[in-house]
Amino acid sequence: MSKKYKVGEELNIKIEKIVPGGYGLAFAENLTVFVALSAPNDKLKVKIHQLKGKTAFAEIVEIIEPSIDRIEPPCVYFGRCGGCDFQQLNYAAQLAAKVGIIKDCLTRIGKINYEEEIQIIGSPKPFGYRARAQWHVNTRRRKIGYFQRKSHDIIDVKECPILTGELQETLTELRETIVWDSFWSETVAIESAGAGENVSVYSAEIVEPTEELSFNLNGHRYFYDATVFFQGNPILIEQLIEAAIAGASGSAAFDLYCGVGLFTLPLAEKFIKVFGVEAGGKASDFAKKNVENARLENASIICEDVGEWLSQNESVKVDFVLLDPPRAGTEKRIIESLLKIKPREISYISCEPSTLARDLRILCENFYKIESITALDLFPQTHHVETIVRLSLA
Repeated sequence: MSKKYKVGEELNIKIEKIVPGGYGLAFAENLTVFVALSAPNDKLKVKIHQLKGKTAFAEIVEIIEPSIDRIEPPCVYFGRCGGCDFQQLNYAAQLAAKVGIIKDCLTRIGKINYEEEIQIIGSPKPFGYRARAQWHVNTRRRKIGYFQRKSHDIIDVKECPILTGELQETLTELRETIVWDSFWSETVAIESAGAGENVSVYSAEIVEPTEELSFNLNGHRYFYDATVFFQGNPILIEQLIEAAIAGASGSAAFDLYCGVGLFTLPLAEKFIKVFGVEAGGKASDFAKKNVENARLENASIICEDVGEWLSQNESVKVDFVLLDPPRAGTEKRIIESLLKIKPREISYISCEPSTLARDLRILCENFYKIESITALDLFPQTHHVETIVRLSLA
């Protein structure tokens, strides 16, 4: 008779590897165990807190024998804060784990046997890199910080080691000057973004105007603020653009989910005509401003739902499509439209390997083959990773 397990039971296990979601994978008799905040080759005593058939999720009770990759997390909130989940790993182990996560998703979800090397570009600054953050405020308990792991309780955070110096100064200033009774709501979200010494802050309950920021790169100036998405690790933006569009050229290119035009501007230097499509009103406004400021008459910004616009332009001949969807991946109808358009090349940028693999499976089962995969560590100290896949017609 196979062993039966129950919630609250303790097990001694060894972590085999890190898998998607940042969990350590281990095995017990008739049971697969996922353990948060673990390291490859850790020997642990863990307690089961959730059971799903022959799968368990467990928390570390005791580190019996630490992995050689395990280090002391520098943040005093680590383990409680829901922001970082890789601070227990040295940086080389973090990078290796992220490549492993990408490969796992390609094989298991995408059914893709990619035998070439996946290069990963590490962040020159594993700490002090993050130039955007969302802070949560509990106005009744007078706390400001991040959500606790696996809950919406707020941890009162004084210092966050992954923030840039400017954002840390802003967090400190907020803590010292915030007028708690001025808020209507019990819980409030504050968006922040930084560019050099300048910081933009936005909340629906903050009356002060949101400061506009700008970021200069390769002769282009990008305007944005805390209300729209802009890459949170500015140190690697140049490498991100290079990996996404290097060697691309031709008559026409689509930049889908173009945001504020991060890729639209450099694409306009390589193609006769570029169409940037972005549904978000404020982001597309900034994209138009950035195109106008760059005096790029061959780039057009379309403020429209990406799927709707693409379905109406399936007859357009296009050489290159850059696809940079949100974490949930793109819509199935967008993939179907791309298969009708058949661009010569697709560059798919993703911050979620599982949805990337899902979409790649459809593309690779039809007309496309993978030319290269590059990973960038835009999110050190977390399991998240940015992946750029270049595809061409098979």
